[in-house]
This record gives sequence, structure tokens and C-alpha cells, in this order.
Amino acid sequence: MLIAGENRTIVHMDLDTFFVSVERLSNSSLNGLPVIIGGLSGRGVVAGCSYEARTFGVHSAMPMKMARALCPDAIVIRGDMEQYSRYSNMVTGIIAEQAPVYEKASIDEHYLDITGMDRFFGSVKWSHELRQRIIRETGLPISLGLSVNKTVSKIATGLAKPNGELEVPREKVIPFLNPLSISKIPGIGDKTFRLLRSMGIATIETLRHMPPEMVERLLGKNGMIIWKKANGIDLTPVESYSERKSIGSETTFEQDTIDIPMINDLLLKKVEKLAWELRRKQKLTSCVTVKVRYANFDTHTLQHRIPYTAFDHMLLPVVRSLFDRLYQRRMLIRLIGVKFSHLVNGVQQISMFDDSPETISLYQAMDRIRVRFGQRAVTRAATLSPALNWADEE
Repeated sequence: MLIAGENRTIVHMDLDTFFVSVERLSNSSLNGLPVIIGGLSGRGVVAGCSYEARTFGVHSAMPMKMARALCPDAIVIRGDMEQYSRYSNMVTGIIAEQAPVYEKASIDEHYLDITGMDRFFGSVKWSHELRQRIIRETGLPISLGLSVNKTVSKIATGLAKPNGELEVPREKVIPFLNPLSISKIPGIGDKTFRLLRSMGIATIETLRHMPPEMVERLLGKNGMIIWKKANGIDLTPVESYSERKSIGSETTFEQDTIDIPMINDLLLKKVEKLAWELRRKQKLTSCVTVKVRYANFDTHTLQHRIPYTAFDHMLLPVVRSLFDRLYQRRMLIRLIGVKFSHLVNGVQQISMFDDSPETISLYQAMDRIRVRFGQRAVTRAATLSPALNWADEE
């Protein structure tokens, strides 16, 4: 079967057991041992674990209590998100220097579109040399898959782990996919996997031979996407990553103001709104910018890099601190703005080494209410102030 429209060369790169690998850089005694990153209390959950721990059945998002029971000799480390963010940005910087088009898909994985480079360098050789440079300059193990699209490249990376490389040429895509478990298809979650297995569908080949209309009836609108992936078809482009990719909110006041309590409440409202937007779109930010424009149109901005997050309570102190540093002139303010940038895909699982999974559960509960009843259905009392209603948001 020919793969329509697939004339691209896509590389998927994934840092192996990223959190654990970063910890091992500063503590080599952890090498070869079962290591779990997560909350130190029994109420926490697993944010990441080593391959040695996985052999005992430990996996990400598992309750820490269960992980300790499965692997009682594991070394448990709370984790350092600031350190992980720093190494993630280091890898991105190396890729940015060499790749013509790249997408930072999450804190530990990237897609690269190197279509056409075969004529000059050779895709396999170029990808290998880039991977070796990352390993050499960061000390982190990283695996890569090279194929015709995102789906096949990502699956290839999974099979190349740990710390390996795998190329799947165009003509070998279908033979490569056929014997694999349907669980290897990106986007198939536990519920879909169990449903398909209950129907006797275990391999990608079996799913591939099903009529697409049947798969769509069975799995809904996502069914056709999954069927296409089973057939090696994925036209999703590599979205060029830019540090300018951001979300933000600005407010121009009807009357210039020096009402700082009101402005602080407005900043809270903006953080709450933008953080909810991040979580809704499954994004994380690592850069916060605050903007102040005075009555004389003099404009100042200040930004600060932070560990990746999408939580209000992590972002609000940074926003308020930046505003306090910016507002030194005690002049009337015309405009105030907040922007979150350096966005990557990801959910807040990377904060699972917090000892309070209740915090994550609380955000999830509030977000479910917002999805059902609207963004303002759950909000902090300070954002309900009538004083905020006359401010015009842009």
C-alpha cells in the first residue's frame, strides 16, 4: 500500500527516562539502580522512573504507595523541575542550531522535518550526528526514529529505546507496522485499547484491514485518525517551534489608574484565565512576561524563565513579582498585560513530585466544571470585583 502524500523525512527524538537521566548526571551512584521520581510521601504519584524500576511494573502516574510496594528497594527522589527545564532547553538549543524545521512536542521530545536534506548530507548520517552531539554536550541518553511522518517516526523511536536509532524507509513502513501491538499507535489510550482487544484486535495489521467506516463507527471521529495511523498515514505537519509562540492578555483602562489593589486583582484574573487556557490546550509555559504602559505611552516589559507549568499558584507569584519590579515610577497606568511563552505540549504530570496530588485533583475538578459550565463558573473571589468590569480587555 502506497502512503499518499508521504514524501517527507521526519525525525522524532525522545530523551530516555528524562528525569532519571538528569538526576544521574549529578549522582552517578544512581546508574543501574531502580530510581523513581515523584512525591516522597505515600500520597504522591510517580512522575518518572528508570528502566530498572519498570521491570517491577512501575510506570508514570502510578500512585507512589503502589510503586514502593512493587519495588521496595527503589531510590525515590522528589525531583527538581527547574533542573529538568534547564536541560530540556539545552537540548532544544542544540536542535535549533542545526534543524531547518523543528517542533518541541513536550519537555523531552522533538520532531524535525529534514525533507530534502538527503541531497546534501544524507538523512541517516545527519540525524545520527545530531544525536551524538546532544549526547556529547548534555550527557543525556536520547533515542530517535527516522521515517516518512510523525506517527511512524514516533513508533520507531519507541522501538529504538534505550538510547538507540531506527530508520523505517518508505517502502518498509507497512511491514514494520504490521506485527506491532495496537498499543504502539500514538493516541490509543487504555479505554480504546481495551475496547479493541475485546473485539480480538491485537495487532496493527488486523486494525489496518478493518473497513475504515467500521472503525469510525466504533471509535467515533477519532476512529478515522487511528485507522490512518495503522495504515502508516499521517499528514500532520511539523509545526515550526518558536520561542515567540505564546498566549497573552492585555487590558487598556478606560481611565488611567494608580489603583494597585485593583490591578493586582486584574493580574490574578488574567493568570487564572490564561493558565486555564494552557491546561485546556494541554500546554505548559516556561516564560512569563508582564507589560506596563504608562499614561504618557512609555511602555516597559519584564520577563522571567520558570520551570514548565500550567498551574495558577505557580504563575501568579511570578507575575506579581514582575509587576512589582516594573512599577517603580508611580505614574498613572494606561495598560497592563501578561504573556506566557516558550510553550510546549504536555499536561501537568511533571509536577507529580509535589507531595500534594490533591492540588492536581483540585485543578482537574475545577477544569471539569469550566468545561461544562464555562470558564467563569469557578473563579477566585478577588476576580469578581465590580472594579474589574470597566476594564477593556484586548
